[in-house]
Amino acid sequence: MKILVINSGSSSIKYQLFNMPQEEVICSGLVERIGLNDAEIHYKSEKNKIDEVLDIPNHKIGLEKIVNLLLDEKVGVLKSTSEVEAVGHRVVHGGSTFSDTTIINQEVKDQIKKLFSLAPQHNPANYEGIVVAETMFPNAKQIAVFDTAFHQTIPVEAYKYAIPNKFLEEHKIRKYGFHGTSHKYVSEKVIEYLGIENSKIITIHLGNGCSMVAVKNGKSIETSLGFGPVTGLIMGSRSGEIDHAIIFHLVNNLGYSLDEVNNMLQKESGMFGLTGFSDLRDIESEAEKGNKDCQLALNMSAYKIKKYIGSYTAAMNGLDAIVFTAGIGENSDVIRKLVCTNMEYFGIELDAEKNNIRAKKLTEIHTETSKTKILIVPTNEEVEIAKQSFALIN
Repeated sequence: MKILVINSGSSSIKYQLFNMPQEEVICSGLVERIGLNDAEIHYKSEKNKIDEVLDIPNHKIGLEKIVNLLLDEKVGVLKSTSEVEAVGHRVVHGGSTFSDTTIINQEVKDQIKKLFSLAPQHNPANYEGIVVAETMFPNAKQIAVFDTAFHQTIPVEAYKYAIPNKFLEEHKIRKYGFHGTSHKYVSEKVIEYLGIENSKIITIHLGNGCSMVAVKNGKSIETSLGFGPVTGLIMGSRSGEIDHAIIFHLVNNLGYSLDEVNNMLQKESGMFGLTGFSDLRDIESEAEKGNKDCQLALNMSAYKIKKYIGSYTAAMNGLDAIVFTAGIGENSDVIRKLVCTNMEYFGIELDAEKNNIRAKKLTEIHTETSKTKILIVPTNEEVEIAKQSFALIN
């Protein structure tokens, strides 16, 4: 069975075409830097590899280019869209409605649209992917895998906010958490690797969006993202945690509208707001040249991650391993070094030489004397989505 997986992020689209249940990858690729003048599209199959810089202003254009490559007479891997039996979609926010993988119908799409305001950089992109896929693959089952599902195990003391009870009971306002598909995938890999019955792991997903999860015995018990995907760590253009008094000050005293504040916190803050750059590769390059704003932004980002390591270690009463994953977590030796420096109290000791490699599989980067393992685990949300999609329709 051929299953196409579409993973629309806030500024990128990952895609893989699988033969299931063998988990054989027929082709894979990535569209990145969407909305920038130097957007890139990557495509790789057994016989062909394409890397191009294009103008890709939005997710719809990016998705259409992906489908055109799949069907291309010279480099494509499909003769017809009817070969694809299912399309698995990553959907960021499932709210209180969705806790399991779901076949998409009009009602499901309507619910995803209702959650646009809670994940404005993601759910619209996810929805766009569904609409385009329905058009391009009319005979395939469309399936949604929700980022929030893995965090359904978070205990009430961690997911409930200290506001009047009616807001949880009547309006389902609570911590939901995100990037669950990625955290689930890498934590399962690490638990298998550790081979211990009771495990205490912190997974650190760092990309344009960032989050951390305390995973105790395979279950999410705490996470840095909340009701929406804006709080917690400093992200590409999202602020991360902020004193809500600042929002009232901006509106009541500085004349900003709520829409302007929301746009600022979602699209003009984070690393972009601190440096003028949203791509960490640019920020690291500028920092190396002596750009003080970029140097400070890197230190601020690492500082936030360290604080969460401390709090999650306390929540689990111990720590076996910390795990770096996703685009930045897997590829930035700079961030990993900043995070792991002066963390000996937590048993975290980084091996500088091991840290310099670009890992393609689960890799240890700690010293021989480190009590806590430091691991790089390349995430593969697409495999996880394909597995869950196949299981649902079979």
